[in-house]
Amino acid sequence: MGGGGGGGGGHNASKERLVSLDVFRGLTVADVLVLLGFKSLTKQSDSYLDSRPVLEVMILVDDAGGVFPAINHSPWDGVTLADFVMPFFLFMVGVSLALTFKQILEPASVVLDSLSSQNICSSAKGFPVALLKSCTRMSCILRWSSNCCGSCYDTVMVAAAAVAMVTAVVVTAVPTAPAYDSYWSWREDRIQVFPMKVSCRFIATRKAFIRALKLFLLGLLLQGGYFHGLNDLSYGVNIEYIRWMGTLQRIAIAYLAVALCEIWLKNDTILNSKLSLLRNYRLQWMVVIFLCVMYTALLYGLTVPDWEYQVPSAKSSIPPKTFLVTCGKRGETGPACNAVGMIDRRILGIQHLYNKPIYRRTKHCSINSPDYGPLPSDAPSWCQAPFEPEGLLSSLMAVVTCLIGLHYGHIIVLFKDHKVRILQWTIPASSLVVIGFAMDFLGMHANKVLYTFSYTCITAGAAGLIFAGIYVLVDVCGYRRPSILLEWMGTHSLTIYVLVACNVLLIAVQGFYWKKPQNNFFRLIGIGSH
Repeated sequence: MGGGGGGGGGHNASKERLVSLDVFRGLTVADVLVLLGFKSLTKQSDSYLDSRPVLEVMILVDDAGGVFPAINHSPWDGVTLADFVMPFFLFMVGVSLALTFKQILEPASVVLDSLSSQNICSSAKGFPVALLKSCTRMSCILRWSSNCCGSCYDTVMVAAAAVAMVTAVVVTAVPTAPAYDSYWSWREDRIQVFPMKVSCRFIATRKAFIRALKLFLLGLLLQGGYFHGLNDLSYGVNIEYIRWMGTLQRIAIAYLAVALCEIWLKNDTILNSKLSLLRNYRLQWMVVIFLCVMYTALLYGLTVPDWEYQVPSAKSSIPPKTFLVTCGKRGETGPACNAVGMIDRRILGIQHLYNKPIYRRTKHCSINSPDYGPLPSDAPSWCQAPFEPEGLLSSLMAVVTCLIGLHYGHIIVLFKDHKVRILQWTIPASSLVVIGFAMDFLGMHANKVLYTFSYTCITAGAAGLIFAGIYVLVDVCGYRRPSILLEWMGTHSLTIYVLVACNVLLIAVQGFYWKKPQNNFFRLIGIGSH
């Protein structure tokens, strides 16, 4: 989230940041400051804010949604302003990965290319001499073979000629080693000058695993229930009820999957046409197709059986109440009987899912719909059931969004002309938006919680169009000074997320109070007073 982009061209490209990427990231984070004012004006309850720390915009739009429903999360089907935030971050992760691993994997390619370009010409001149030397060295072997094994002389002669030819090629292909003062200077230079692509990829893979693991563990700490939110200075979580998935966990999974694709599933051939862009990364596009097909097949092909859950009572002496949800349907995309929820309940366990899902704001579950509210008298049995909005099956399409962003990063790396980049961005982005709305119109509704195919196309296409627009304004036209604040916020987005979105800063400040915990700074300015 906080990673920066590389440059766009020339030898200094790896040392420069792509400003438009930072501005795009910062623009998404900047909505927090605006929506903080909305929250203080709406004076709504903090219960939802306390229970689920999410991305900066996603936290506060839920509180402002009572006054401005258009910026709130959609209760189920449909797309609103808040529903674009998560895909935008995943898209930017993909763009950053293309630039980051270009810098990691580039040294091996540069060295191998330079060796081949320097030695091809010299090998043409030195090959006859090297071949003559190799044949001279083979003469002793031929004499020995004629004395010891006259019958196999012809065979040995052919083998010796082949060995001499290979030796000549190797000698002329390897550059002359320079003189070194010590073993350590030779070792250091050898490590720098002769990195192999395979070993470099293993190093990059190890770094990707470590980064993803750190991000996943950070998500568990911040979003697994360890912190109890505002108005509660206690902390700790029961492992039996910890929430395994969350926003950071989903980003970690998408990051790792796309990083492995970028490290191992690409060709290093030279681009001589725009079609070569697809040929070089055809394996990655095959992964995109595979994930989309597998997700769609599971979503519409699995039959969801009946299931039940328990709601604990307010008093510990009263046993929890059990609810039965009747399903037995295939291809259902409603809140109760979809395959996304079934897979999470089977693999993660229903006690590890998010216990205040977004569908509680639907008209079936809230008399104040599209806002939270009391249950209607005829509310269905599934209204109080847990549901994981960052589940396992829906994370497959999150990986697809990240891979689309990776493709945009490839365009930055491989094409230096601004017009070519913009065309390569806007055409597929516009196509994705059209396809997404067409699928929604035909019945495959855009749904953020299920992360449907239509939702993926709409949000990824919108991210591509907005990114292209910011690129034109900032990197092409040079309007950088008006966006300096957004650029700074983009380079520190992870820090802002941890401090603001996960309530770490709010809880830390709230820890200082006068005589009673209720007498704190936030109560003084009207936050958390209800």
